[in-house]
Amino acid sequence: MTQTTEAAAVQQPPNPTRVRVHRAWFVAAVTFVTIIGAAAFRSVPGLLIDPLHAEFDWSRGTIGAAVSVNLALYGLTAPFAAALMDRFGIRRVVAVALTVIAAGSWLTVWMTAAWQLMLCWGLLVGLGSGSMALAFAATVTNRWFTARRGLVSGILTAASASGQLIFLPLLSWIIERYDWRPAAVTVALAALAVVPFVWLLLHDHPADVGQKPYGAAEFVPKPPPVPGAARRAVTVLLSAVRTGPFWLLAGTFAICGASTNGLIQTHFIPAAHDRHMPVQAAASLLAVIGVFDVVGTIASGWFTDRFEPRRLLAVYYALRGVSLMFLPLLLGPAVHPPMIFFIVFYGLDWVATVPPTLALCREQYGEDSAIVFGWVLASHQVGAAVVAFLGGVARDAFGSYNVVWYASGALCAAAALMALVIRRRAAGEVAVA
Repeated sequence: MTQTTEAAAVQQPPNPTRVRVHRAWFVAAVTFVTIIGAAAFRSVPGLLIDPLHAEFDWSRGTIGAAVSVNLALYGLTAPFAAALMDRFGIRRVVAVALTVIAAGSWLTVWMTAAWQLMLCWGLLVGLGSGSMALAFAATVTNRWFTARRGLVSGILTAASASGQLIFLPLLSWIIERYDWRPAAVTVALAALAVVPFVWLLLHDHPADVGQKPYGAAEFVPKPPPVPGAARRAVTVLLSAVRTGPFWLLAGTFAICGASTNGLIQTHFIPAAHDRHMPVQAAASLLAVIGVFDVVGTIASGWFTDRFEPRRLLAVYYALRGVSLMFLPLLLGPAVHPPMIFFIVFYGLDWVATVPPTLALCREQYGEDSAIVFGWVLASHQVGAAVVAFLGGVARDAFGSYNVVWYASGALCAAAALMALVIRRRAAGEVAVA
């Protein structure tokens, strides 16, 4: 070694250890942005009911039926999408799903009959959105994270609410100022805009970039593609339905969907408009739910890492049921403090149920938990679909939504009791699914 080199070695302090951000957090960030971009379609159904009723003279029950097809397919597609991600990779499935959403939303611009609404918004957007469902977030969380899974699942779940926060005021302004058709085009463009980010930045597995999952002690090789995606999804379901916890998780999550996507997201705006509240004001309130949903869901993920998920679920459902019982007394032409309190309270509880439900699926069903959660999510959307349809029928029959609010509150009380009786899987017990 020369003197110059030796001197440089003496003068240079040792390099400090660099703190590098794990690639898993970048994948989670891309997933978050993707779900936000796809969330535009979830902001539209409640805004479309009155404009479509006015233009085409379709009953609210008919429009609600199209929304229910969308919601049902959103759930029923999810477990197959999780299996397809195991077969073809996350990137391909999500990119195709976003393209299908864009096509379905774009085609609604030319519809003239109710069956076309069923086809475009019900079938196409339902299938595409189902592949972008929470099973997507569950798959990313399970592959890329060993530690902080509750927190990450809470953050990714909150992404949908963040999209609602962004798009609801914008879409309601577009509909009031122009028409519902430019709003449908906006949804299509938002979905397409995310496709390049997914294709370029969303890696399928930590092994693709030579890293361990976040928090893992050892490197995890990428598993080979799993053939027979549909068969695997059905096989996992047939195994899971033989267990009591599956039915309790599916039942509680069906009530969750009925009291959120099916009820509030679909019918809150027309219900508020019935009480002479301006549409933009009602849409803004729904967007505020999205603000506090972000806070509540992330907090729920943090709680899930530290507390018993069964008890968390029971508390969430009980509080939601109480709040729904008071809603008919709060709706009116003006936004007043009690209504704001309801919005904040309901927002904090909106999908706070997701992280503990995911944790219970992982506890009960191990490696197949993402697919099992996909089926549990299917029950969530079936519950949402039933109430989206029956809510419109009840409005046509009774002239108000009051009976739907009260019935949903009672269902939430039942869900709280169901959550408490989900059995704990014994240490070392082999998952059945």
